[in-house]
Amino acid sequence: MHSRFVKVKCPDCEHEQIIFDHPSTVVKCIICGRTIAEPTGGKGNIKAEVLEVVDQTE
Repeated sequence: MHSRFVKVKCPDCEHEQIIFDHPSTVVKCIICGRTIAEPTGGKGNIKAEVLEVVDQTE
């Protein structure tokens, strides 16, 4: 299973932040506190709009 970071936009305040797509804990928007991702034991349940996959190659 391939894990990656994704840029998401909060549906409430539209703040954009980068999160892990396989979270082990609940992820909340750092601005308004809305839950934007929940752990499921694998790929997380992302409750925000995914804008892009963050490229990790350098």
